[in-house]
Amino acid sequence: MSGTSVCGGAVIVTNPRSGGGKCARYGVVQRAEGMGAQVWMTSAGQDAASLARDAVRAGARVLGVAGGDGTVSAVAAVAAGTDRPLVVVPAGTRNHFARDLGLDVRDPGLALGALADGEPVRVDLGTVGPRIFVNNVSFGMYADALLEPGYREDKQRAFAAVGPAYLKGEQWVKARVDTPRGTVESPQVVLVSNNPYHLATPRRLGYRLSLATGTLGGIVLKRPAHPPPDLLRHLRDQLWRHEHGPFPADQGALVWSAADITLHGDMEQLDAGIDGEAVRLPLPVECSIRPGALRVLLPKGRPGHCQQ
Repeated sequence: MSGTSVCGGAVIVTNPRSGGGKCARYGVVQRAEGMGAQVWMTSAGQDAASLARDAVRAGARVLGVAGGDGTVSAVAAVAAGTDRPLVVVPAGTRNHFARDLGLDVRDPGLALGALADGEPVRVDLGTVGPRIFVNNVSFGMYADALLEPGYREDKQRAFAAVGPAYLKGEQWVKARVDTPRGTVESPQVVLVSNNPYHLATPRRLGYRLSLATGTLGGIVLKRPAHPPPDLLRHLRDQLWRHEHGPFPADQGALVWSAADITLHGDMEQLDAGIDGEAVRLPLPVECSIRPGALRVLLPKGRPGHCQQ
């Protein structure tokens, strides 16, 4: 498909609210339509997944998505399920998936270049039960912050509201997670990512250097029984050093990679965040990786590089 224009058979599913209206500010709709693509916008009555399914039924050969990571995840699931290539337009606030694809997140419209002469790349997708995730599934402090009123408008306030109880050991994930070093009971944070995050160097902290390793990344943070005075710095240092030696079981941080990661518990459901969207998942929670499940069309001349 590289080098072939697909504009006439493309539908771009767009969330006009993402990124505080980033699509409008950067003229994404006009730029896409100027290239011959159709633009379908989400609304109260039609979400991103339903629009993507409608586009496939209408004969779309390529699916595009302009929005935040939650919108991208919804359309990516349809694209993978129908073997349609996906064009990702980074029109959200954080744009983690687009960033790790190597796209220019400063101007979302530049990603539309993939419609005219896209480079096809295969990347992995994570699954949690029947659901797809492009970035991560989180449990504990981050998942609780998502449930705070006004999280989208003031994320710092939301984390400040839920963080102290976790740092003091008064709140935890009401589950246990299987790890290579045994089962961890009641951690404060569990993060399962679609491919491992880079943690060894501060400059690249939180990036995924590849989206095609065929493995999930697992991070567990558990408050030590005798925490040091600066617990946050201690946990951060443990994460940075995880690649350089064995994990000391009483130090609070564990990082690993695996094809499957499972959480067990005695409760029926567990609060979680999937690509930044608050959900409630039945226990046990089983996460797995689907290697090469998604075809992505990437513009040439992008600033980053998606490793395969």
